[in-house]
Amino acid sequence: MAMAAPEPQPEPGRCAHFVLRKKRFCRMIPAPGRRFCGEHGHEEEQNDRKRIPCPLDPKHTVYEDQLQKHLKKCNSREKPKPVYFVQDINAGLKDVSEIPEKQVPLSSLSIEELQNLITRLKKASNGLELHLKEQILSHQALQEALSDPKNGESAFKHLKQQASILGNMERLHLLGPGRCFVEFGAGRGKLSHWVDIALENVESVQFLLVERATTRFKVDGKHKRRDSIFERLQVDIQHLCLNKVPILEKKKLPVVGIGKHLCGAATGMNYRCVNCRKSGCTVRTHSEYIDLPNCPFKLFLPSKPFLVNTVIIF
Repeated sequence: MAMAAPEPQPEPGRCAHFVLRKKRFCRMIPAPGRRFCGEHGHEEEQNDRKRIPCPLDPKHTVYEDQLQKHLKKCNSREKPKPVYFVQDINAGLKDVSEIPEKQVPLSSLSIEELQNLITRLKKASNGLELHLKEQILSHQALQEALSDPKNGESAFKHLKQQASILGNMERLHLLGPGRCFVEFGAGRGKLSHWVDIALENVESVQFLLVERATTRFKVDGKHKRRDSIFERLQVDIQHLCLNKVPILEKKKLPVVGIGKHLCGAATGMNYRCVNCRKSGCTVRTHSEYIDLPNCPFKLFLPSKPFLVNTVIIF
C-alpha cells in the first residue's frame, strides 16, 4: 500500500499561513514564540485579540485594539502635499462637461451599436491629419540584454519596447548631457535605467521618476554613476507641476519626458505636464487598451497646442 505524501510544512522561522493563490507558505517572519506573522496573526489564539481590515487600505489588517496607533503611522495615510502638487493642473479644460449618461463597457454593446459608434468616430475624425509613422528602432545599450537567453518571452517583449524608445530618442537627438529626464508612470524605473546606461559617458544628467503608487523592487539603487542623480516624485501626473519641482527650479535644466505603457488619459496629462517646460517628449502608449469608462473625456483634450517635436511610439 502506497504511503500518503507528507503534508507541506513552512520553512523554519517563517509564517505558517499557506497562501493558496501562490501555492506556498507565507515567507514573513513571525514574532518570537509565534507561528504566524503579524498579517496572519488572526489564525493564532492571542488572548482573543481581533484583527480587522485597515480603514485606509483594506489590503492589510491591524489589531483592533491598536487601530488608532496604526492610523498615525500607516503608509496609506494622507501625507502633506509636496510643493510641486497643484490640484488638477494637468486635468484638461475646466469647461468640458462630462457626459451624464450611464457609461457601459464596449463588450456589452451589440454589433449594430458598435457599427454605429465606429461610423460616428470616423465622421468625427474626418479631415484630421492622422499620418502616424511606425518607426521601430533599437539601441546598442540593450543589445546584451536582448541577446541574453535567460530573459523569457515577457522580459524580451519589454526590452524590445525599451530599445525602440531609446532608438527613437537617439534619432531625435534627445539623448544628451545637461538634461533632466522625467519618466512618467515610472513603476520600477526600468526605462530610466536603460537611458542612464545609454548615457554612460555623459555628464550632468538628472532623472525624475514620477509614480503615484509605492513601488517594490525598484532599480534605482543600481545607478552608481556620480554624474547622474535619481529622484522619485510620488504624485499623480494629474497634479504634477514640473515648474515647482525644486531641482528644476534650481538647475533650470531642459526636460525630456519619457514613458511606457501609459493609458490614454495619462498620456494626455503627460503632454500637458511637459508642455509647460517646452521640452521633448517620447511616450509609448499602452497598446492593449484605453480604459474609456474610467477616464473622463476632458483628460484626452489638450488645453493648448502639443509640442512640435513629439513622437508617439506604439
